[in-house]
This record gives sequence, structure tokens and C-alpha cells, in this order.
Amino acid sequence: MKRPVVFMTGAGGGMGYESFKMMLPDLGNLYDLLILVRDSDKNRKLFERYIGKKGLKIRFGDLLDKEAVRYCVENSDICLHIAAFVSPAADYYPKKAMENNFGSTRSIIDAIIASGKQDTYKFVYIGTVAETGDRMPPIHWGRIGDPIKPSMYDYYAVSKVAAERYVIESGLKYWVSLRQTGIIGPAMAKIRDAIQFHNCMDNVLEYVSDRDSGRAMRNLCAYDAEKTLDESFWGHIYNIGGGESCRTDTYSMYKRMYKEMGITDLDTIVEPKYTATRNFHGQYYLDSDKLENYLHFRSDSLQYFIDAYMKEAGAGIEFGKKICKLPGGQKIMGSMIKSSFKEALNSEHGTKHFIDTNMEDRIDAYWGSRKAWEALPEKLSEMERFTDWDTVVKIDHGYDETKPEEELDLEDMKKAVAFRGGELLSDTMVKGDWKSKLKMKCAFGHTFEASPRLILEGGHWCPECERKSWNYGNRAKVDPFFAQVWNPLHEPDELREYPKEVTELDVE
Repeated sequence: MKRPVVFMTGAGGGMGYESFKMMLPDLGNLYDLLILVRDSDKNRKLFERYIGKKGLKIRFGDLLDKEAVRYCVENSDICLHIAAFVSPAADYYPKKAMENNFGSTRSIIDAIIASGKQDTYKFVYIGTVAETGDRMPPIHWGRIGDPIKPSMYDYYAVSKVAAERYVIESGLKYWVSLRQTGIIGPAMAKIRDAIQFHNCMDNVLEYVSDRDSGRAMRNLCAYDAEKTLDESFWGHIYNIGGGESCRTDTYSMYKRMYKEMGITDLDTIVEPKYTATRNFHGQYYLDSDKLENYLHFRSDSLQYFIDAYMKEAGAGIEFGKKICKLPGGQKIMGSMIKSSFKEALNSEHGTKHFIDTNMEDRIDAYWGSRKAWEALPEKLSEMERFTDWDTVVKIDHGYDETKPEEELDLEDMKKAVAFRGGELLSDTMVKGDWKSKLKMKCAFGHTFEASPRLILEGGHWCPECERKSWNYGNRAKVDPFFAQVWNPLHEPDELREYPKEVTELDVE
């Protein structure tokens, strides 16, 4: 019996390489692997030791090369589309992010359909927690189906939203979108960029390790090859999360990290005036166990990241501990650490740069207003801390979720669309059909077609509104569904519209 062939993108990246390593023992046994990796000196060196391995074929090329993508699709049975142009790089190059993230996804799906495999080929898309954006307390618990709401200026998220929409509406029989959370591991420990200061002190994330992410990909392919992956897995969206042991708020993570260096007073390191109070992304998941129950991938906790961070710091840890034991040592060590932040803070996307140059749009996005920024205390210890982490404010999805999927009908869709401030224009619907598109209109008068799967399970809404701008304040006034994730975090007069530089329509 012929072994299935897995086509993997992004094998040279963080999650991709961990997936690749996890899959190596299976190659030539459970399945074969075909990887398309960018032709670079780094990738040539990374994969040269594997050339000739049984069950592995390496093709160096570009994901935007449609001929290379066509070849890989025609010679495989399942695709793990892990490759992505991610933040913080995506923040600096929005067009490149859209070209790579949306363009590559579209090319793979189009190749699947062109090859006539739309009813047999299996497509695994890696989305992102950034699609749902800022979910600061008290709405910090979330689940699939909550409103899509990429944070302002997060073009990585914007590109992934467009790509996920294309996946869900592709017509493929076997697709799945796995929204990846923050990945802890050596790569995260190396980040030195302005994005560090966009992550708010009360922000939360249910992280997952790079190793566990790789294990999820390996198990998916292994279970599929062994035919033990339940058919119900396909055609849905899931959150990738590490579970309870991987949940933390930023403040608590910082306390834990710096304590390893002997620093217990975060006032010596964190400056509230240069740390955003909103507009990042993250949430604790109410539903991440669903994916764990299918793929059984969890093994790591936050300690894995702490260990990786300490290893990255190297000899500096022991040096720091010695200084911190001296009188005034924590203050000295804190000053040294803060001095290493200066370049990032003053860079193009640095929070200090936003303030010093009075970039009103950025100030409004990351703090609410100049006045709100000015009200911030000088010391972190003087900031009011959120503590009610266990209380869940569950987002209403606007339809009866207790009904079996096969019972969803036209009346359910009318109610759900109305709850989103829109109007269902279709007057017929096949009961229980989550795939076929229905015609609807948003509160701003844009008409579009979308499937119940996209709207109810995906949390997506009007594509025209999504493309044009971040117009969240005005949208919240006419969309009760969306208002649930905007109003608790914003004042009624926060109505600034932030135009977008690029959309998926700009990708050739």
C-alpha cells in the first residue's frame, strides 16, 4: 500500500523545523515528506545533513512560485501550511506579509483545485491568535467563534484573516484552520524588538511550546496515516494552546523571568510610560482542549520558556545575581537592562518614538489618548493590577449553540446576522448546511456572500469592512456581537478610523 505524502511549508522556521524533527522517525514508515524551503544559505546548511534520507524529498524554492507549489501539491496527499511572514517583520513590511501569507495560501488551494483533488486532498492551515486581537481583561477568556478583530497596525493578523477566509470558503472537503498562539522557546527568548513594549502588562496568553507545536503536526500526520484521526476533525477551526500550565499574564511572566536574575523589583526595569496598555493580542482559551483531545500534543509548561530565556542570557545570569546582592544592586542591574531597550524604544515602531514625535494615531491605538498616557504613573508598582483572572465573560455568538449542527436553519442565521447588525438577504437555506454561502448585508450597506461556517464558527464578518480600515468604534455602535469585545475596553468617543495600507486584493 502506497504511503501518503505530506507536503510541508515553512520547514526552516521555528514551528516548521520542530515539526520536521518530530516527523523524522516516521519517514519512510508511516508517510513520506516533501518540503519546499526557501533557497538560502541558512536553509541549505540546515537541511544538507538530511539529503538522501529515506522518505524525504527536499525542494528548494519559493512559495510564491506557482509552478513549484503545483508540483508539490500534485505529488502529495496532505499539506501542512506552516510557512508565514510573521511579526515583528510583518509590521515593517505589510505588503510582503500579505503577498506571502495570503498569496501562498491562495496558490496552494488553487493548485489543489486545479489538480482535481478538492474532495480528497487534506489542507492544514496555521492561523493565529492575532486574528482576534486585543482581549484584555475582563474579556480575556475566548474561544473559536468570537469576533475577528486584528489589532490596529497588525498586518500579520490582517494577512492571516484574509488567508483563513479563503481557506474556509475554498470548497475543499478536508481543511482545518489551527490558530496558533504565542510560541515559547529559544526563538521567543531571542526577540529584541519594539514589539516587546506593545505587549501590555495585563495582557494574557495561553502559550504553547515550539516542541509541542511540532508534536501536534507530527501526530496529525501520523494519526491520519494510521486512519485513527476522526473524520469529525476536518472542516473546523481550533485554537492551539498549551493548556493551564502555559497561561500567564505579562506582568507575572516578567516577575518570573527577572527573579531568575535576582531582580524582584520590576520598577527598576519596566517603565509604564513606554509600555502599551492596549492593542496587542492574546487570550486564555475556553476551548483549546478540543485540539488536545484530537492530537495529544501537550507536554511543556511555561518553565520551558524560562529555561530557554536563562540559556539565552548565558553567563549574564550569574553576573546579574552577584550584582543584585550588592546594596543598590537591583537598581544598577535594572539600569543596565533598561539601557539595552533604548534602541527598540526609539525605533520606527517604538513606543517612546510614538510619544516623542506625538504620533496621535499610534498613541490613540496603544493607550487610548494622550490624556490616558499622561495619566500613567511613573512606577509599575503604582499601576492598578487586574487580579480576577478566573472569572469568564463569555462572548454571545448570537444563535443557539446547544442545537446540533445539523439542525441549524434559516431562522438561526437570520438571528445571528441581525445580532451582527446585518440583514440576511437569502430567503432559503438547506437545514444543517454550514458550507454553502448565503447572501447578507452588513450595517454599513455592504452586500457579500459567506457560509455559516465562516460567520458562526470563524467569527468573520463583512470582507469590505475588514479590507478598508480598522473602524472598530463605529462598528461597535451598530454591531452588538462585535461590541462585546470593544466596549468593555474603550470609551464611547473612541471613534478613530485607521485606514489599511494593503489588502488581499493587492496580491496578484
